[in-house]
Amino acid sequence: LMLRAPGTYHHSLVTGSLAKAGAEAIGARALLATVAAYYHDIGKLSKPSYFIENQAAGRNPHDRLSARLSSLILTSHVKEGAELARRHRLGREIEAILQQHHGTGLIRFFHEKAARQGGGEVREADYRYPGPKPQTREAGLVLLADAVEAASRTLPDLRPARIQGMVQNIINRTFADGQLDECDLTLRDLHRIAGAFCRILTGIHHQRIDYPLLAHKERRAHGDLDPKRPAGSRDRRGEAAQPDEERLKRLGL
Repeated sequence: LMLRAPGTYHHSLVTGSLAKAGAEAIGARALLATVAAYYHDIGKLSKPSYFIENQAAGRNPHDRLSARLSSLILTSHVKEGAELARRHRLGREIEAILQQHHGTGLIRFFHEKAARQGGGEVREADYRYPGPKPQTREAGLVLLADAVEAASRTLPDLRPARIQGMVQNIINRTFADGQLDECDLTLRDLHRIAGAFCRILTGIHHQRIDYPLLAHKERRAHGDLDPKRPAGSRDRRGEAAQPDEERLKRLGL
């Protein structure tokens, strides 16, 4: 996965961290949720370039496809992932979570694209994942962690308040769509999960201050390892030391 679908690999690592934090917050099985999150997208291995996290800038194969065909490709990774899990004996619980990690959720982008294109009736059912919906708390956690991690990558503003709003919106929308109806997650659980997700994402996307480049570090980058040498002295190669501006001119900058 790391070699063939690096974007999916890194997405899965963060999804695992979110699922673990959420499970610990509500007393669910953290190890199961974490491992299932690591494996949840292995079905993308057969067509990695059709998933946005693995696409190079400006190259999207879906541009050449109909909305319906794109939807079929996206939903197929659920079945293919479950088959891979079965073939490699990852265990029934992992396999079940792979089957349930999108529930019967709607692929909104391609559903709306099909509606814009017209050409006949657009059935919402044709743009939903096959399911089933999550049957356990751990499966529900992976579904939520997956959606929240993906949405976090679209945020232009990563301040804590924005992250919190995004997390709450994803959880509320998932709940309203009925995707959590068949697992045992309570409203109190969802509140605690939201808090855990916010802590993880805020830690990942924390802001850093700008550090000014120190003069001796600039000299070191140009091969001058003695920051105390006065201007006009000679370096270790016997060449006269030059101001940084002169070095930049020699480099054509």
